[in-house]
Amino acid sequence: MQSRGSTIKFTAVVALTVLALSGFSTGRHTNRHHHGGGGGCSSSRQDHDTSTSRSNDGYGGGSSYDRRPGYRSTPTSSSSSGGRAGDGRAELVRCATGREPVTTVRVTNSASRSGTFTVRVTFEDSAGLTLATGTGRTSVGARGSATARVTAPAGVAGRIERCVVDPVATAG
Repeated sequence: MQSRGSTIKFTAVVALTVLALSGFSTGRHTNRHHHGGGGGCSSSRQDHDTSTSRSNDGYGGGSSYDRRPGYRSTPTSSSSSGGRAGDGRAELVRCATGREPVTTVRVTNSASRSGTFTVRVTFEDSAGLTLATGTGRTSVGARGSATARVTAPAGVAGRIERCVVDPVATAG
């Protein structure tokens, strides 16, 4: 019997060790500023209520805005290379509001020649549902950056709680 008890204890210790080493979590994260970096996570956010900006320069590079304090951005899938050769990188500067229905996006061109880039913004409500999407275009010099403006549709501007920018600014 003592042998069986030792086997059960050993099995329990091994199981707990495996769970601990595998990153098992109870799901009760209290760090409200946690952002995943792998797999193209939305890694930059702007909190309108406190006028602060938080950033994590991990993989990805897209960005989002959220008026609700404590909200954690959701990982989105994108390639770690940032898209096709010649594409630029897009990052949220300012999200549209009811008073100013224009979203500003910074486009960075790492190529050795200038180009015109298209950015895509998704406007979401407080429940995280998509209200509308919009696009904007801007010309960017070689190895430079410029801003693009994306206007939210008039019917949804007052309900926007979050702006999500596609991290890839498409060349062409």
